[in-house]
Amino acid sequence: MTHFNKPNLLFVIIGGFFVANAMIAEFVGVKVFSVEKTLGFEFGPALNLSAGALLWPLEFAIADLINEYFGKKGIRILSYLTVSLIGYAFLIILMAMYLVPADIWIIRETAHGPVNMVLAFDAVFSQGLWIIIGSMIAFLIGQLIDVMIFYKVKQYTGEKHLWLRATGSTFVSQLIDSFIVLIIAFHLNPATQWGLNEVLAMGVIKYFYKLLMAIALTPLIYLLHYLIDRYLGEELAMQMKSQAMQDSQSEKEGTTSSVDKSTKPE
Repeated sequence: MTHFNKPNLLFVIIGGFFVANAMIAEFVGVKVFSVEKTLGFEFGPALNLSAGALLWPLEFAIADLINEYFGKKGIRILSYLTVSLIGYAFLIILMAMYLVPADIWIIRETAHGPVNMVLAFDAVFSQGLWIIIGSMIAFLIGQLIDVMIFYKVKQYTGEKHLWLRATGSTFVSQLIDSFIVLIIAFHLNPATQWGLNEVLAMGVIKYFYKLLMAIALTPLIYLLHYLIDRYLGEELAMQMKSQAMQDSQSEKEGTTSSVDKSTKPE
């Protein structure tokens, strides 16, 4: 039986949040909400966001933690796993839409009157399928860009300036991610067919929201680094960070790192 050591447990915990956060973002992303009405005051122009946008900045913050301690291989494993599970959810939802509804379920009485559950279910989840497709594509592209910039910055700064590699990589990756998912989910989606002006307007709002959240989450990233370092111990934490960095460089150069592999998740 494989020894369940600290690095393995850390990988499972962080990876679990990474996958769960992305899955939740997919399901709630179908809802578009008014920012100013939610906050209770108006800014002037209408500010609308997908509910899933609230969670994606946290996803990239978690990705930075995985990059820091487990390197490109760690984030690649979890990214492929996440996309695979999103694709699995896509197929299950599609199958559910083709199931013949029970008569007792079709009409549901609510406080606001009768609701046709078949139409409501199909309307929500058929739109959600396009969001899932857009998110899968945008997610993988965003992660590839994020990890590339993360390690480029770390090459020049070393262990210093954590905020720079965390927020810098998010700034660029989220610019691409924000517009890809909106174009696929709302512009190309025949159920919505938003104009490019609407998509671009929401994309700009979404991107600036993510920039603000990336900055706001910086203290949390420092706190999580501190807690993880304490949990692992200074020596093991530094060894894992060094391993992650050397693996990244070795992968780029096509060589194998000579650092002890015992700290990597098995």
